[in-house]
Amino acid sequence: QLQLVESGGGSVQPGGSLRLSCAASGFTLDYYVIGWFRQAPGKEREGVSCINKSGRSTSYVDSVKGRFTISRDNAKNTVYLEMNNLKPEDTALYSCAAITKAMIGLCGLTPQTYDAWGQGTQVTVSS
Repeated sequence: QLQLVESGGGSVQPGGSLRLSCAASGFTLDYYVIGWFRQAPGKEREGVSCINKSGRSTSYVDSVKGRFTISRDNAKNTVYLEMNNLKPEDTALYSCAAITKAMIGLCGLTPQTYDAWGQGTQVTVSS
């Protein structure tokens, strides 16, 4: 079965760091665009970052530029999100997703374009 499983979330103080992982099973990640999204209670899901098939092209929402870095290790079938200088407004459930049903090589931050989703890992940033 096709699965995406996130890990690495937790509770940190402002200014702290976390590294999230998105591990795939049942398919090979290097064939697909991968994105990270987040959703806080009562708010719409927001695209955070994405990476293309080659790993050479990435995108970030303005609020995380300079603080977050997305990368992929196709040999390990895993995509990472390194998060530095975390802020309280980063608190959310973070999910990874893949585009598997369309011939798309460039990534975007629109949730509707992604069709395979993990269940998420919680990130909480507070004093």
